Amino acid sequence: MSPRRSYDQYCSAARALDTVGDRWTLLIVRELLAGPRRYTDLHADLPGVSTDVLASRLKDMEREGLTTRRRLPPPGAAYVYELTTRGRALLPVLEALGAWGAGELGERRPTDAVRAHWFALPLLRALRTAGAAEGIVEVRLEEGDFHLYAGADEGPVYGDGPAPGEPDARLVLDAGTCAALSRGELDLRDAVRDGRVGVTGDGTAAKALGGAA
Repeated sequence: MSPRRSYDQYCSAARALDTVGDRWTLLIVRELLAGPRRYTDLHADLPGVSTDVLASRLKDMEREGLTTRRRLPPPGAAYVYELTTRGRALLPVLEALGAWGAGELGERRPTDAVRAHWFALPLLRALRTAGAAEGIVEVRLEEGDFHLYAGADEGPVYGDGPAPGEPDARLVLDAGTCAALSRGELDLRDAVRDGRVGVTGDGTAAKALGGAA
């Protein structure tokens, strides 16, 4: 195992970067905020990372107490990686980093990969701003579906695919609207009112957004 790299500075920011400052580490955290993931799933949703680098980062993260690895019982019998409490505590860090970098999104470049669930954290922030951060929210994009656990203090923050059971709210929108929400150019309630986001459901989130049941 490679020795731990350090800035050797008595500073909390430097210490934090000693742990999560390597390339790909925070993006692995982003993926694991969806709950336990297999190595193959992580590799598929982190386009551009080599298998060697991904394996190395996962080992480093386990050593630093950010993740654990466990074997699923039969018939799965596969290993999955998941965040520890310390790893999940990076959620506000990722949200703040995403908010800071939102202005860099601009137009999608031809070389840019995209996964629907990469919009999960910006949409959680938009839901909070709109006063709708409670319950399970299903999001439907052309790129795919995912669901959010708005207001959850533990466990997964989001998940791929439709919500398990009937969601408290269902949002239908496009990636361009998601990007505008991420950049702060568009308020979620205004987007609903203007017809850019369709909302259905009778839960707290849907009612807060003014959606139709």
